[in-house]
Amino acid sequence: MRMSHSPIPLAEALRAAATRIDRIDAELLLLHVLGRDRTWLFLHEQDGLGDADAAAFAALVARREVGEPVAYLSGTRGFWTLDLAVTPDTLIPRPETELLVELALERIPQDVDVCIADLGTGSGAIALAIASERPRAQVVATDFSEAALAVARQNAERNHIANIEFRLGSWFAPLAGERFDLIASNPPYIESGDPHLGEGDLRFEPMTALASGVDGLDDLRVIANQATSHLKPDGWLLVEHGWNQGASVRALFETAGFADVQTARDLEGRDRITLGRRI
Repeated sequence: MRMSHSPIPLAEALRAAATRIDRIDAELLLLHVLGRDRTWLFLHEQDGLGDADAAAFAALVARREVGEPVAYLSGTRGFWTLDLAVTPDTLIPRPETELLVELALERIPQDVDVCIADLGTGSGAIALAIASERPRAQVVATDFSEAALAVARQNAERNHIANIEFRLGSWFAPLAGERFDLIASNPPYIESGDPHLGEGDLRFEPMTALASGVDGLDDLRVIANQATSHLKPDGWLLVEHGWNQGASVRALFETAGFADVQTARDLEGRDRITLGRRI
């Protein structure tokens, strides 16, 4: 006669997984498999993990153990107030990019119709965060990747955001003849030879969304040089960049004729966002 076995408690499954991967990662993956939140897990940690869920959890832990990002394994990542779908076609939204959203919102009035552009939108994180906070803004989000735009459109639908339009094309190409009150972008800015590109989560993210030439500034040069032709007078340009690129990006802005150029630092005190106003 075949002996039955008792399902392993959730807490025990987590402890075992935490010997192989980070404990928080293990918890996120288990919650993804179960379709539950942390509060539920706290109250049910002695519940048994069924065979099918145990197999699914084990498979995800194994993939995380070899480095696949949790966001790709779960298919979602929280950003701002939004729940975003992410795939290997898009960069994984990161908390430091929320600083760009904060600075943009400070420059977008709530009670005025404005036009905003987000260049290289990826999953749509920046554009959707701005659109959700400024319903009178009309946001245009561009990306050269049709696969990324498909994810961004899905995210607009799942977050019920309608005041946004997605266009296919590189940087300003889909915006010919148009001017905006504010342009935002988190472009590729890592040096093409940076060894970090072969480490950690970066190994799995799209290289075209990460690296930009020998000094990492190729795309930032394009954006800074062309932005004034697409901004209204007193319109703002805001870009994210690397921690060691603040001085270089400020120089690009000043050469392009921007006023009030400044660099904001993230919570770890590193240069992160440079912004300037078109005169």
